[in-house]
Amino acid sequence: MLESIKSPKDIKSLSVADTEKLSSEIREKIISAVSKNGGHLGSNLGIVELTVVLHQLFDVPQDKIIFDVGHQAYTHKLLTGRYDEFDTLRQDGGISGFTNRFESEYDTLTAGHSGSSVSAALGIAYANKMSGNDNYVVAVAGDGAFTNGMIYEALNNCNNKNVRLIIILNDNEMSISNNVGSLAKYLSKIRTSGRYYRLKRSFQHVFIKVPVIGKASIDFVRHIKNGLKRAFYKQPFFEPLGVKYLGPVDGSDIERLKVVIGEAKKLDTCSLIHVKTVKGKGYEYAMQDPEIYHSVGKFDPEKGVCLSNGNDFSGEFGRILCALSEKDERICAITAAMKDGTGLSEFAEKFPKRFFDVGIAEEHEIAFAGGLAVAGYLPVCAVYSTFAQRAYDQLIHDVSLQQLHIVLALDRSGLVPCDGITHQGIFDCAFISTIPNTEIYSPDSFDELRTALEKSVSSDKISAVRYPKGAPKEYDRSAFIDCGGYSYCDVYAHEGNADAVIITYGRITANVYGAAVKLKESGKNIRIIKLFKVHPVSDVIDEDFIKLALAAKHVFIYEEGTRSGGVGEKAALILRSAPGAKSDIVIRAIDGYPPHGSEEYLMKMYGLDRDSIAEYLGGVLEKE
Repeated sequence: MLESIKSPKDIKSLSVADTEKLSSEIREKIISAVSKNGGHLGSNLGIVELTVVLHQLFDVPQDKIIFDVGHQAYTHKLLTGRYDEFDTLRQDGGISGFTNRFESEYDTLTAGHSGSSVSAALGIAYANKMSGNDNYVVAVAGDGAFTNGMIYEALNNCNNKNVRLIIILNDNEMSISNNVGSLAKYLSKIRTSGRYYRLKRSFQHVFIKVPVIGKASIDFVRHIKNGLKRAFYKQPFFEPLGVKYLGPVDGSDIERLKVVIGEAKKLDTCSLIHVKTVKGKGYEYAMQDPEIYHSVGKFDPEKGVCLSNGNDFSGEFGRILCALSEKDERICAITAAMKDGTGLSEFAEKFPKRFFDVGIAEEHEIAFAGGLAVAGYLPVCAVYSTFAQRAYDQLIHDVSLQQLHIVLALDRSGLVPCDGITHQGIFDCAFISTIPNTEIYSPDSFDELRTALEKSVSSDKISAVRYPKGAPKEYDRSAFIDCGGYSYCDVYAHEGNADAVIITYGRITANVYGAAVKLKESGKNIRIIKLFKVHPVSDVIDEDFIKLALAAKHVFIYEEGTRSGGVGEKAALILRSAPGAKSDIVIRAIDGYPPHGSEEYLMKMYGLDRDSIAEYLGGVLEKE
């Protein structure tokens, strides 16, 4: 059945039985594709029936569906003409693992960060109202997104009638609505049935015609009903904001989903439907360990996911932090709902009183860290580079301006394979370096990671330690020596004449070194200066550095980060201003937003792989 679906129109008239069959086929396809390519599994398996019903009841793309974060939209992709491409999910040149408005007219927004769906949906709904059309907007947000403050800022503005906005709260873990006992379950069953809503409308239709007491009777019954609802469901939060609450409803019950969503479409105000789903539904391994199966690499569906041995930067960061925390009781660790992803599981077990998971709330994470620092503690904030961007204001006002000391452990810095355009960690050096009282380290080995964390802990600034996803790259590090007596940079081929000098840092040092070795075979001597501390770059560039860097006619700065405002631009400015500077300085960095794809694919795209570096430098030097 699934293979024949080319658009949502093909599923409009399916019976409940056929919809269930389709849902089963979708789960099989998702498990098959994710097991081969990696991706977000648990959340997608839990939302299958809900997504199918949404496409049956709404006319997409005229009606808009916005998936918060966007990583739970695999069913949506399969129903909107992308079945034939689905096996290319997250692959080089394939379809995105998130919604992407440049990929399909059915994807309203390019998404990747949590909490923005309701704001964007409300904006579209108001635009619809001003334009005079009757299209609906649906925002699908998980319970995790409801830990993000932006959701509540949007809800505070949802109190306008005649705005066709429906918010779906996809609750697969948190108990936002505290249902009490069997009577509560019974009332939930009644309130999510078609019979309940038909009776409700018949009552209103009859009594509104009764003179004098008709409207009063309806208001009285509504008052009693709402009182019972608050007593049993403890849900006074949404409706005082002007948002009509419906549910909770079982996200696998197709009939009841249709009833409740159909009722929401009849309302003349914003509404929120509380849908209870099961993360990983239909795949036993994912249901047993939903946290492990949130985001996975390739795996055997018959055996399930093999857990990582932790031999990567994230795992090593966690081990080093635990060792430092044994000696320093001031150290606290904070994560924004990414305990396992950032390597803090061991810390959470060993130091539970000093571990804080603040939910998907990076802005709060940094301001909270500032508060801990004011009180004499040393907070270490472990956060993915792409998500740290959300806390730029807090870094300025709540930490830097206060002259406080915190440590940022920036995981997934640089190019991030597969997750794509919203997850690339290429902006951290550029935006953090604009903030006073900051320093940035970019280790490319476990030894350098340990040194960077030790220096950061003993600092008095905002110290950022940035490192990539995965394990360190192997190359001959013994070929490098300290530069100018500092431990902030190392040099390869420091003696003799150099045909070209390359300044670089972090993971791509391995690629630069490989290119230098390759060019040496053709008689070209390439000097490499590898930075360890990348900001303030003035701490690194002294007279000895300038002498080594400007000893050749050609100086190239290779950076796995954005060109604009990056380390390369700042280093080039100093070098070009040096007395007697004559070298031609070229910056090779990243412009724009990198797409999804493998690490090899992305490195080659931006000319940062070994062969591309060697080819480019060789071409320049051959013209001499």
